Amino acid sequence: MPVLDMPTIQSAAKDREFPEFDLARLLSSVFEPVAGRKVCILIDLPDLSEARKMAFLTNPDRPVQQKAFECFYQGLQNGVMDELGMIGGDMFAYQETGGSNLDMPDRCVDMEGAELSLERDVYPNYDIILCISTFSATAPLTEFAKKYGFRGATLHGLNDVILNSGLAVDYREVSRDAEKLRRCMTGADWVEIDFTVEGGEELTVRLELDGQEAQKSHGLCHGDKPDIANLPAGEVYFVPTGAEGQFPMKYEDGTLGRLTVIGGCIVKAELIAGNQATIDTHNARLKDDPMTGVLGELGFGTQVLPVSGADIQDEKVLGTCHLATGRDDHLGGHITPDQFKRRQNATHDDILFAPHKTPNFDISQVRMGRNGETEILIEHFQPCEYLLRALES
Repeated sequence: MPVLDMPTIQSAAKDREFPEFDLARLLSSVFEPVAGRKVCILIDLPDLSEARKMAFLTNPDRPVQQKAFECFYQGLQNGVMDELGMIGGDMFAYQETGGSNLDMPDRCVDMEGAELSLERDVYPNYDIILCISTFSATAPLTEFAKKYGFRGATLHGLNDVILNSGLAVDYREVSRDAEKLRRCMTGADWVEIDFTVEGGEELTVRLELDGQEAQKSHGLCHGDKPDIANLPAGEVYFVPTGAEGQFPMKYEDGTLGRLTVIGGCIVKAELIAGNQATIDTHNARLKDDPMTGVLGELGFGTQVLPVSGADIQDEKVLGTCHLATGRDDHLGGHITPDQFKRRQNATHDDILFAPHKTPNFDISQVRMGRNGETEILIEHFQPCEYLLRALES
């Protein structure tokens, strides 16, 4: 972990020197041991005909899948498997799900376009599965890993910044830092997050944690126990047992809303600035299927990384935090797809609070209650002394 005596985490990230991305180093550190293990790559495509003869390589709308080919498939074929003693290296495509952590279809194709089954032809026949996709597949792959006994990693939204920073780091170091922060937060009774919205409005949401053991996403899947790493990793997280209050949310179109939480669930959205139709659409979704508003995760970043423009990395930045709505069974929670009105609603959607993403509101403070004491964790998107002391220990 770099020294954090700079004004902001992002200034520290800009000055940090990252090693060059090395696929062999990444695989060996994340999946030790790897020798003799059979590996494959999964990608998602909106039209599976693009898999035939790798036609997706010429489509400018497939940057993630092209990175999967260039950096992972070709890397495996051009010496990495030999270097690590791995076998396989095949690539398959499945139908894009259209949402984060939705159930994956069983139908897939190889790069000649031949139709196959994930449950028959892929999951039982590979030891390590790398899923490099547009939409996250962590939740369904975690379930299949337990069923079929493989290990794997999900790397959705892959881009050059992620490759050259979040995937270039030493995951043993990432794991050590995540554990230090996990220990200083585990057993928390509650967390409160104060927001100051542009214009001066102040909002607070309180997450009840009931003294639960904090968990970490640290990137290591060692041994042969079935497991899925979500990469880039570097996060401490909880599954809330309840929540009350209000928090702001910036929608994809830039609309800013005020969300009211009662009994651990978002019950309504109100317009602060932007498009009322966006708020109306959200409220209609909450009314149609209230489970879409359940808060299933509270997470804190643990790494010093540059902003990538993809939440999968940006939520791992120290000083940020995030909530997530929807299914949380892959995190040890009890919200499963069958509890939603329609399984297509059973996404796991992160709501990231970070200065580059939410410049129209500030996290004025994040507090944690534990063992009768209150500790300040974050102020103005910067880690406070309590977290910095833990990292230096």
